[in-house]
Amino acid sequence: MSLMDNLLGILRVRVKRGVNLAVRDVSSSDPYVVLKLGRQKLKTRVVKKNINPQWEEDLTFTVTDPNLPLTLIVYDHDLFSKDDKMGNAEIDLKPYIEALRMELSGLPEGTIITTIGPNRGNCLAEESYIRWINDRIVQNICLRLRNVERGEVEIELQWIDLPGSKGL
Repeated sequence: MSLMDNLLGILRVRVKRGVNLAVRDVSSSDPYVVLKLGRQKLKTRVVKKNINPQWEEDLTFTVTDPNLPLTLIVYDHDLFSKDDKMGNAEIDLKPYIEALRMELSGLPEGTIITTIGPNRGNCLAEESYIRWINDRIVQNICLRLRNVERGEVEIELQWIDLPGSKGL
């Protein structure tokens, strides 16, 4: 069985920015983000001395299991010691995958397909909207980091269909 037999598609995660991240060095931090989906692990570049970093980086994952959560961990890069954790969050991809499975087309630009509210079971800092933008289904998410005194990370999810893949 090849990867294409199990492949549903590609998830593009744009890591936009961090907001009010924790200080882990003397007066600032050198943050970067690690994203994990199943056994796949990707990371952004390090932004030096900044608790409000702008990454604007696209990381892409192959999706074979729509039930796996996307895990995000923020670290402070250290030169001479182990990198410090600056919080983490988990993203449930199921609402996004369900919107994709609706096979929508031709909606007015900016149409809200689904709204997900923050609750104790998720890491949302505010309501997250799954929208129709540029003929695609896009979800913008603001995550409140856990296991840290403060900090949020903003990301955007976008789906890429692959010809020859199993699809949703």
